[in-house]
Amino acid sequence: MKSPLLTLPGAVPAEGVDEGVAAHYGDLFREQRALADGTGFVDLSHRGVVAVTGEDRLAWLHLLLTQHVSDLPAGRATEALILSANGHIEHALYLVDDGATVWAHVEPGTQEALIAYLESMKFFYKVEVADRTDDIAIVHLPAGSIAEVPEGVVVRETPHGRDLFLPRADLEAYAAQAGPPAGILAHEALRVEQHRPRLGFETDHRTIPHELGWIGSAVHLQKGCYRGQETVARVQNLGKPPRRLVFLHLDGSEVHLPVAGTELRLADDGPDGRKVGFITTSARHHELGPVALALVKRNVAVDAPLVAGDTAAAQEVVVEP
Repeated sequence: MKSPLLTLPGAVPAEGVDEGVAAHYGDLFREQRALADGTGFVDLSHRGVVAVTGEDRLAWLHLLLTQHVSDLPAGRATEALILSANGHIEHALYLVDDGATVWAHVEPGTQEALIAYLESMKFFYKVEVADRTDDIAIVHLPAGSIAEVPEGVVVRETPHGRDLFLPRADLEAYAAQAGPPAGILAHEALRVEQHRPRLGFETDHRTIPHELGWIGSAVHLQKGCYRGQETVARVQNLGKPPRRLVFLHLDGSEVHLPVAGTELRLADDGPDGRKVGFITTSARHHELGPVALALVKRNVAVDAPLVAGDTAAAQEVVVEP
């Protein structure tokens, strides 16, 4: 779905998963600084939107999600995962209940598979699941923003800002009064700085929640009755995850950023050393310079200098080994 905001001055379309919105509007660092200062907005209208209604919606979702949502108060934001039977991450949902409907936004293009799974699990529960992507657009306001929110718009408020579930028909009009636009690259750079994982970026087919630090924020350890719970409990009580998320400071003298998938090696082992991890997301930050998130083997020393391709990288611990 192509955003109408791609017609704004300076808009450069994003590619890949984020196709459909602007990568930037001509000045990546200015856009980052604006978001960091609490001004402007980010067009996330390419993200999927799912709505769950019905009197059993919270009790039913509680059985399926990794998060405790049976008593979720109206207006309180949370996030949750859906796992495979083996505990691998399949979906990430960013939720809020408005008192009548649970609203969730999800990664672009994943809503159909998510809805198919939810529909298969309805059984006798009084719930309805709907794809609202065609008529609801997600707009992100950064933390500290004083931009007005139109009456009746559902808001998901977090420490990192507010996500608006805005009628898609109102997107252009809202953008005209919401302040300077910032592209998805600015939004991603701040996400990397904040060490926040993203489905499909920091995850692969075998990722478990412990590896990314999603325990607590998206996985509640005192609830049961969800698919994959056994793996979560076993790792929590008896072992350690095989990999861990790290934040990397990259050598700023390199012209090109190492792309997602770039192999990581121990600097002391040289270019022919064994692979110990890989880059998941890289970005140019307006203050920190080139940075990245990466997954490395748990037993890699936390102070070990790394090399991403030909680029030197220094670790910062996100998930403890």
